Amino acid sequence: MKDRQISKAVIRRLPRYRRYLKELQKKGIEKISSKDLSKQIGYTASQIRQDLNNFGGFGQQGYGYSVSNLHDEIGSILGLDREYKMAIVGYGRLGQAIASYISNNEPNFHIVGIFDVKQIIQDVEFKDAQIMTCGSLRDFVRNEKVDIAVITVPTAKAQIVADTVVDAGIKGIWNLTAVDLDLPEGIAVENVHMSDSLHALVYYMQGEQ
Repeated sequence: MKDRQISKAVIRRLPRYRRYLKELQKKGIEKISSKDLSKQIGYTASQIRQDLNNFGGFGQQGYGYSVSNLHDEIGSILGLDREYKMAIVGYGRLGQAIASYISNNEPNFHIVGIFDVKQIIQDVEFKDAQIMTCGSLRDFVRNEKVDIAVITVPTAKAQIVADTVVDAGIKGIWNLTAVDLDLPEGIAVENVHMSDSLHALVYYMQGEQ
C-alpha cells in the first residue's frame, strides 16, 4: 500500500474519520453505514467510500463498517500501531502547550527530550524527558534514535534546527514555526502555520455577514 500514490487530501481526512469513529466507540455503536458516517463527519457517503477503497474498503454490503475494526485499520494505515520518540525544540509557551497536549492525548508519542536556551530550561522538569540546551540536540537525536522533532523556535532559528536534526537522522519534523523549511527528499514534514488558519477563518467569516 505504501507504493501506491494516495493523495494528500485523502490522508488528511483519515485522522478525522478515526476521531469520529473513536467517539462512536465511546457511545457503544458497533457498526455504521457510510451514509450515517457522512452525517457525523460532513463528507458525502461517496467520498468516504472512495477514500477507504484506496486501502481496501473495509465495509460489507448491507452491513456497513465495524466501528472498532475501521478505527483500528485507519490507525494502522496512519502508522499509529507503533510508538514514536519525540524531541521538542523550543520550550516557550507554544512548546509547553504542545508537550502537555501530546503527553495527555497521544499515548503512542513519547517526549524524550526538550531543548531550549539555558535560562528557559534550567528550572524545567517534564516527566521522563531529558532537558538540555540546543548544543546537545544533534547527538541526542542520533543516540536516542528520535523519530520526530517538534520545532517551535523563533522563525530565524527554524532552518538551523531543522538542518541539525536532519543531519542527526530524524525521520519527521512537525514544524510549528512561521517559515517553510528547506528539507532534503525523504524527510516527512508537517507545517502548521497558525496565521494561515487564522486568516482563512477570517475569510470564511466574511461570507457569514
